[in-house]
Amino acid sequence: MDRGQLKRRAAAHALSLVRDGMVLGLGTGTTTAYFLEMLGERVRAGMLRDIVGVPTSEATAQLAREYGIPLTTLDEHPVLDLAVDGADEVDPRLDLIKGRGRAFVREKVVEIHARRFVVIVDESKLVQRLGTQGPLPVEILPFGAGAHLRWLRSLGCRAELVTDDNGSPVRSDNGNYIAFCWFPEGIEDPYALARTLKARPGIVDHGLFLGMADMVVVGTHEGVHVLEREP
Repeated sequence: MDRGQLKRRAAAHALSLVRDGMVLGLGTGTTTAYFLEMLGERVRAGMLRDIVGVPTSEATAQLAREYGIPLTTLDEHPVLDLAVDGADEVDPRLDLIKGRGRAFVREKVVEIHARRFVVIVDESKLVQRLGTQGPLPVEILPFGAGAHLRWLRSLGCRAELVTDDNGSPVRSDNGNYIAFCWFPEGIEDPYALARTLKARPGIVDHGLFLGMADMVVVGTHEGVHVLEREP
C-alpha cells in the first residue's frame, strides 16, 4: 500500500467517530483532505446530519464547500465536539509537530476549543524525538523578519524563510511569514523550546502541539493502530 492508502485508512477510522449534530474542527493538509472527502460523501448522502465544521485555513474552507460540508465559526460555536487534523511528526507522548502546510496558528486556535482532538497520520510520521524528520515551522511578523531569523538561529537551529518559486516570502493566511527551523539532533526539550518561542516578541506562534492530542490514529500496512494519551 502507498502512503495515500495508509492516510485514507486513518481518515476512515476518524470518520467513524463522527455523529449526527456534531460541530467539527476541520484540519489542513493531505491526510485531512481524505477525511473531508469522506465526510462530504456522508453528508451529501444524508448518512450524517446537522454537521457543521470550523475550518483551520482558507484551503480547508474551500475544500469543505466543494464537498458540501456546512461551515461555521468559533464565534458561533466556541465549543467543538471533535477536531480532526494531521501531523508532520508524532512522538511517544503524542506530542506533535504540525504546520509544514503553513496553517498551524489557525489549527492551534481551533483545536484548543475541541472536547476531543484526534490526529490522523500514516506510520511514517511516528518519531522517537520531535524535529528529527523535518523542520519546526515558526510564524513570525514580517516587521523585523531578519532579526527574528537571527534570534531563531541562536537557539541552535538552521532557520530560513519559506519562499515561493520567485524567492518571495510565503505568507500565512494571517499575513505573516513562516520560518522553517531545522534542529540537527531533533528537539531535546520541546516544552522548554515552546516556552522560549512564546515569550519572544515578533514570534507569533510555532508548530509544537504539546499535550493537545487525545488520540492518534495511525494508518499502517497491517491496519489501523489507535494511540491514546494516558490520563
